[in-house]
Amino acid sequence: QGPRRGTLPGPLRWLGAGLGFLVRALLTTWASLAIYYSNLPWPGLRLALAVAFAGFAAWALWPSRRRRMRAALAVLFLVVVAWWIAIPPSHDRPWRPEVAVMPRAFIEGDRVRLTGVRNFDYRSADDFTVRYEEREVRLSHLSGLDFYVSYWREGPVGHTFLSFLFDDGPPLSISIETRPEVDEGFDPLASLFKQFELIYVVGDERDIVGVRTNHRREAVYLYRLNTAADDARRLLQVYLERINELADRPEFYHLLSNSCTINIVRYANAAGREGRFDIRHLLNGLVDGYLYHSGRVDTALPFDELRRRSLINAAGQAADGAPDFSQRIRASLPTPPR
Repeated sequence: QGPRRGTLPGPLRWLGAGLGFLVRALLTTWASLAIYYSNLPWPGLRLALAVAFAGFAAWALWPSRRRRMRAALAVLFLVVVAWWIAIPPSHDRPWRPEVAVMPRAFIEGDRVRLTGVRNFDYRSADDFTVRYEEREVRLSHLSGLDFYVSYWREGPVGHTFLSFLFDDGPPLSISIETRPEVDEGFDPLASLFKQFELIYVVGDERDIVGVRTNHRREAVYLYRLNTAADDARRLLQVYLERINELADRPEFYHLLSNSCTINIVRYANAAGREGRFDIRHLLNGLVDGYLYHSGRVDTALPFDELRRRSLINAAGQAADGAPDFSQRIRASLPTPPR
């Protein structure tokens, strides 16, 4: 005897029930974490409220099954969502000195004057002389673009940033990062819940690159992109607009939607890039493979050889603090200078 009219076959019922359970569990988990990472100043209270919400949700959705309890849970969930949406970003926090100054760009035709350009002198990762500078660049002298991938540990997740190259001056690095407060470190899970503001660190390569190769001991790879000068110029203009927008209106960093590689791809699209989303835009520790197989770097060498020769830690350590730091880290790269 077949299934009664209006009912689904057994496997589909099981699938529907499983999906329903997954959706409820995910929404409960999200709301509990949103409470835990909320803007309440007392960690103990946040933890207690998060646990209480999770416990009530589990009881209302499964053992109870009473419509009144589910309605109450829905109202509580909407309250949490509204509360979370209302949490504002801010420029007024006790920032770590590495991110204390928001850069700004003043554009006058071909000339761009940048303030808040970071150029610290490092003795160690936590011991440095703070120095922010002004720098002027000319868009007509922008000659190319280089791509960095930096790893806290080798794997599918890293940090990416760009250097804009000029034929009449040193490269200008721009790194899209979290803006941590004093005594605050990065937490990937917390970054999904409005825990970190966003900053575009504009700086000299001796700082932005050198602190990673020489003091944080990250593995840093430098890839020479084959981006045309006009395309790099359009991309820099997008960056400059975003830098000023952030200086005027703070935003939260979000690991999946407002982070380094996601924004690089987004701005490249705005500047005329052609290409679709690739999972390596999220798993950005693998993005150099994407660059290679999409033809955005020189493919004369096998990828493994290109990657091996693109590791610049030894060159960065040898050039530590040198005025020609940027030239020396590029001296042995497989692609010749433009």
